[in-house]
Amino acid sequence: MAASKAAPASSGKTARRRKATEYKATHEELIEFYKSMLLIRRFEEKAGQMYGMGLIGGFCHLYIGQEAICVGIQSALKDGDKVITAYREHGHMLATGSNPKNIMAELTGRSSGVSKGKGGSMHMFDVERGFYGGHGIVGAQVSLGTGLAFAAKYRKTDAVSVAYFGDGAANQGQVYECFNMAELWKLPVVYIIENNQYAMGTAVKRASAEVELFRRGESFRIPGRQVDGMNVLAVRAAMDEALDYVRSGNGPIILEMKTYRYRGHSMSDPAKYRSSEEVKKIRAEQDALERIKTILLDEKILGESEVKALDKDAKAIVAEAAAYAQNSPEPELSELFTDILV
Repeated sequence: MAASKAAPASSGKTARRRKATEYKATHEELIEFYKSMLLIRRFEEKAGQMYGMGLIGGFCHLYIGQEAICVGIQSALKDGDKVITAYREHGHMLATGSNPKNIMAELTGRSSGVSKGKGGSMHMFDVERGFYGGHGIVGAQVSLGTGLAFAAKYRKTDAVSVAYFGDGAANQGQVYECFNMAELWKLPVVYIIENNQYAMGTAVKRASAEVELFRRGESFRIPGRQVDGMNVLAVRAAMDEALDYVRSGNGPIILEMKTYRYRGHSMSDPAKYRSSEEVKKIRAEQDALERIKTILLDEKILGESEVKALDKDAKAIVAEAAAYAQNSPEPELSELFTDILV
């Protein structure tokens, strides 16, 4: 479900939902989408296993089920664009091209991690790839992402900031302060609401008076669209249009990605607020990987043996990353006093 083409922000009109359009991907792109989502899925499954073994400490929020969003969005970005998100960021990092070994090392608190083992699951950075972090304070990254957009405009570049947040963070006050500034100053920012429908454990309809989150920018004259976040081709098509709108100097836009996480909010969440039947139904009917896999097989782009080989390759990459992480040293105690300000 996507919405109609965004109206100019100055008109005060907000886009509504429409039948989803899909990106016309080449065979090579379809394979890359599948490989990227598959790597994220297998990586997160391994992270969950390692958490259960006590190799990952603290909180750990898995991205299983939501892979199509970051893969579709990242594929539309160009060098110079900035991405910032919340604490469910392992998938986002993999989508930017960060090394799985260094991400897994960070999860296990090792010195070879992307944040030197000091960020853990919730606070990873890879600025070289335009990734400005996962952030543990709910909604705080929206303010920082808006600041990245301000910097891009101030420096007169055509870079765009992509600020992810969830359906729970959509009720935070600072989000609306950012909406106001972004539209007032026509900042180049795409706000991505990853609506996995349960926030920490409360259904959207129980916590939000307006459950169509793409409409949250209406009072600021920010156009919004609702997108099928379980369909990487719909995500890519919506993002292409959003980037055209933002890069043209029209100001911000909101994309609500309707998605579903298969695991609990974090590894410590038994997710008793929903039924196992509900989860099974979503997996059976809407799984993002299965959608692309079906296309690859039905259109004879790949055969069954080739699809199985891709899965084997993804598992091998993840196994290698896990071994690398476990064999890497922990940070020296002196690292407690580095990177504190800058």
